[in-house]
Amino acid sequence: MLDSLQGYAEQGQVEINNVEAILALEDGRLFYGKSIGASGETTGEVVFNTAMTGYQEVLTDPSYAGQLVTMTCPHIGNYGVNADDTESRQPFVAGFIVHELSVVTSNWRATESLDAYLKRHRIVGIEGIDTRALVRHIRERGALRGVISTSQREPQQLVAQAAAAPSMVGAALAKTVTCATPYTWSATPVSDAGPVGTPWHIVAFDFGIKFNILRRLSSVGCRVTVVPATTTAEDVLRLRPDGLFLSNGPGDPEPLADIAREVRVLAEQLPTFGICLGHQVLALAFGGKTFKLKYGHRGANHPVKHLATGKVEITSQNHGFAVDPDGLPDELEVTHINLNDGTLEGFRHRHLPIFCVQYHPEAAPGPHDASYLFETFAALLPPRSVEAAA
Repeated sequence: MLDSLQGYAEQGQVEINNVEAILALEDGRLFYGKSIGASGETTGEVVFNTAMTGYQEVLTDPSYAGQLVTMTCPHIGNYGVNADDTESRQPFVAGFIVHELSVVTSNWRATESLDAYLKRHRIVGIEGIDTRALVRHIRERGALRGVISTSQREPQQLVAQAAAAPSMVGAALAKTVTCATPYTWSATPVSDAGPVGTPWHIVAFDFGIKFNILRRLSSVGCRVTVVPATTTAEDVLRLRPDGLFLSNGPGDPEPLADIAREVRVLAEQLPTFGICLGHQVLALAFGGKTFKLKYGHRGANHPVKHLATGKVEITSQNHGFAVDPDGLPDELEVTHINLNDGTLEGFRHRHLPIFCVQYHPEAAPGPHDASYLFETFAALLPPRSVEAAA
């Protein structure tokens, strides 16, 4: 901590009493900068995202609940914020960290600046810090709890607050971000040229679902009923779905054992597709295990190898936990691996129409290399009556 204070003074910046915002980590590392967004104080797990664009999608991805998100791209906010690029009903990040927030908003789609958006949603943020040093620190030490404050000036107190923040391990956050009641997705699909005919009925568990997942399901001919994370198998079957979808979401999958039991009952009866936390819940449902990654995978440039084809997909990712490949039962077969660190990125059931991936084939933000997986899911669904095109 003293090294951090000394380094700050050596940069010729203002003394601590004039600092607008402070980021304190649980291990004592301090970063001083300028306040962006709302004034106040916020705590969470400090993580980083390597995407160069897509900050609005990041802010509104429920998988970031409970986290202070650092963008590694040094210049953020230049294209503002608009009404169409949100990925959920509201922003879910606990706080936002950037090197430089653009003072200029220049895009025809923009309806407000990023700073105004952060203020409107009461998101506390900080800019002007060395995000390279912060990311390197996290990579060496692992994800750390932190606090961003625009009011507290006592470093030791802030470090103590960061250390006292809830751990991500054991946090069942999917139950806190899920929808309160079931609803039917009726928005425009990604493509208007979808299949003609009676739509398949899919029930999607909302662990923190992104809107672009729903758009993709709609584009391959699905009518989607979204249900809360704690919905029972009995209630799902009463809806008479053709298939089951398990969404992305935040937190630790291990506390979701009750949900995994319901998922097991459903997956043994319905074609099933899982993404991110849904992938982890499926592993738990069939007796697998998960573990916490050192600092997670978050960004839009992660290489994943599809073992069946040998092809490499550049993928969008956002997760801090992973499935242990050594703990997979024999009935589950690994299908994808991460080429950066060798972690498991997908598996399928050897006998049942069940498959899942750890990454985000729907992107938003990110590349579309893996969007074919929604068509793979549609191919597993039962035959349907086809209507003549008008």
